[in-house]
Amino acid sequence: MAIFTDPMTRRADFGPGDAEWLHLLVGDWQLVADLAFADLVLWFTDGDGGYTAVAHVRPSTSHTVFHTDPVGDRIPDDLAPLVARAEVSRQIERSSATDWADEHGTQVEAVPMVRNGRTLAVITSHLDLSNARLPSRLEMTYRQCAFDLLRMCTLGLWPDFATPTSTRRGAPRVGDGLIRLDVEGTVQYASPNAVSAFRRLGEVDSLEGQSLARVTTSLLRDQRLVDETLPLVLTGRMPWRTEVESRGVSLTLRAIPLRDSDDRFGALVLCRDVSELRRRDMELVSKDATIREIHHRVKNNLQTVAALLRMQSRRMKSEEGRQGLEQAMRRVATIALVHETLSQGLAQNVDFDELIGRQIRLAAEVASPGQEVRTALVGRFGELRSDLATPLALVINELVTNAVEHGLRDSSGTVTVSACRTPDDEPHQALTLTVEDDGVGLTERPAAPGGSPVYAPEHEGLGMQIVRTLVGSELAGTIGWEPRPAGGTLVRVTIPMRNADDD
Repeated sequence: MAIFTDPMTRRADFGPGDAEWLHLLVGDWQLVADLAFADLVLWFTDGDGGYTAVAHVRPSTSHTVFHTDPVGDRIPDDLAPLVARAEVSRQIERSSATDWADEHGTQVEAVPMVRNGRTLAVITSHLDLSNARLPSRLEMTYRQCAFDLLRMCTLGLWPDFATPTSTRRGAPRVGDGLIRLDVEGTVQYASPNAVSAFRRLGEVDSLEGQSLARVTTSLLRDQRLVDETLPLVLTGRMPWRTEVESRGVSLTLRAIPLRDSDDRFGALVLCRDVSELRRRDMELVSKDATIREIHHRVKNNLQTVAALLRMQSRRMKSEEGRQGLEQAMRRVATIALVHETLSQGLAQNVDFDELIGRQIRLAAEVASPGQEVRTALVGRFGELRSDLATPLALVINELVTNAVEHGLRDSSGTVTVSACRTPDDEPHQALTLTVEDDGVGLTERPAAPGGSPVYAPEHEGLGMQIVRTLVGSELAGTIGWEPRPAGGTLVRVTIPMRNADDD
């Protein structure tokens, strides 16, 4: 739809809502193409006395007339007079048989899009006559419905801004089932698919000649759950959507009132059996709830393990053993924190900034019971997948703990964690994490002759082994140590980020 936004908005006589009205039309004109068994092309004046095609839709009920997309093409010379007549007359203009049917095997109608007394654009409907046959009742009814909708376009009555937009899946289409009502809500015609859909709700002999509202109401077992919009949709009085459910069958219904310049004279009701869609929706909801419950239980179990490690550490007589158990307890608690975050949402992504902010403070406090250590978080990690969040949280936990215990040692100081992500429009996404402290700094290791200085942590204990393993295997990243310019140590971790499209 954006393809015709710029040329339209340059029109000086376009008023408020005109462009939005045409956007609504193009968003819903598949319905008209299917009813008319015809291609539809939207033409807009190009300012040079001609017209340019700005949108096109093919019917799903018949084969197309246009085998190449006409969007962006100027109007053919033999079609321009018909479009010009429709623009001026503001009436539907039809090509004569001598002009089009003999040469192209196509019948063309030009329909002006009129709103507030101005012709905004012109639609041409292209019907292939090469396989002409005696039309069935269904085909004649469909074409009449298409004509009525296009006639409403010339009066500015359709599309209707009152039509609500819904994000729920299962919007009915022409092929799913069509019912035509008179002004009283009595069924004048029901397509075979529409009758089949209602028969799934219960025993229905025929819909024609009956009140659609009465038939539907009689099929519903529990009428206490009826949507308040249902009567207005079933009588075709409002352009709304609703849904009915009975005996395990779900039907979604959409009404389109048919109007002329004076009053409403009928309505179209599209219906679709969405039972399978709703069943899958329920399965997804149940699956999401199950996943959240699993994360919750894993979190509880990990917290239990952490509590057992804490109790065991208090019974240890060896200082080294007690410290080892306390470190294991902190690592288990870090993993539990990730699962706690996952258990609170539907997505399998983690808001890592909220999670790690708490974790940094906790890690520093536990590692420095007698020190005054300040923590700072700079930049944003954003949302991360759970398979990245857990190992990254463990890496940060170990690096912060190491910075407090060995970088600051027994003195006060600041530990800063920084995050920088590659902009979304870059082809290769990466996350750079730095952990800095203003402590004693690094010890320079001997380098090869002519080589650069090599820096590494002074204490290569179990924690640093865990960090190297997680960065290299789980995160597929790199890690390096370097002196901090203002004194202290800086650890830099670079992690490639996989795009969502690669999942």
